[in-house]
Amino acid sequence: MSTLPSALAAAVGPMPEGVTLPLPPVFDTVEEERQYRKEQLAAGFRLFGRLGFSEGVAGHITVRDPENPDAFWVNPFGMSFGQIKASDLILVDHEGTLLSGDRPVNRAAFVIHSQVHAARPDAVAAAHSHSLHGKAFSSLGVPLDPITQDACAFFEDHGIYDDYRGVVNELEEGERVAKALGGHKAVILKNHGLLTVGHSVAEAVWWFITMERSCQAQLLAMAAGTPQLIDRETALITRGQVGTHLAGWFQARPLWDQITASDPDLFD
Repeated sequence: MSTLPSALAAAVGPMPEGVTLPLPPVFDTVEEERQYRKEQLAAGFRLFGRLGFSEGVAGHITVRDPENPDAFWVNPFGMSFGQIKASDLILVDHEGTLLSGDRPVNRAAFVIHSQVHAARPDAVAAAHSHSLHGKAFSSLGVPLDPITQDACAFFEDHGIYDDYRGVVNELEEGERVAKALGGHKAVILKNHGLLTVGHSVAEAVWWFITMERSCQAQLLAMAAGTPQLIDRETALITRGQVGTHLAGWFQARPLWDQITASDPDLFD
């Protein structure tokens, strides 16, 4: 009998006796968990850089500190995603106090992520960048439609922030972004881009990657004709299969394996 969580067991076919699939790790000490989260964050930035999600100094991924949940680790302002190492990361609390690191933090990163983390205690990580198809789709001011299996992960599970007021510099706007996110896994920031959250860096990063691709797929389908929607019942069933926290974490595994093999210096 399978001992896999139901979120994975339904997706697994024939499996050799005694073989198990990787699951999110459990740590003996807070120091071990902190290092793991920082390494995952550095890997997330490398993936964003590899996938072309960088746009000048815009974009940020954060992860909550396991010992101090009112503080989060974030990328140094102006540093290339493709060069970020675990040792480069900055720790800042929700009040804006720099707790660790020797470089400045992007003001927009602090304003948005401090409010998202404060509003969502369950959100261990949050990801945002100005990816091409995400920002193009955001200009439409409409939600993602359930036109593909992958897009169903976001069916009735993403919000729209439709009050763009320029570069996010004020905490009040960060609060509005957090409100638009609500209890969802993602929010489309109109005329801006995408933001996703998760119970781990891997989950938040995966939701961002697959949401970006779902935006691309819908833009292509709309350009070609009138996309045919998956019915609501099927879309909800599919979301329950591909849109869970564990499914998000697990679907990121091949990307983590790839980037950690090609960029071992991210662990420094």
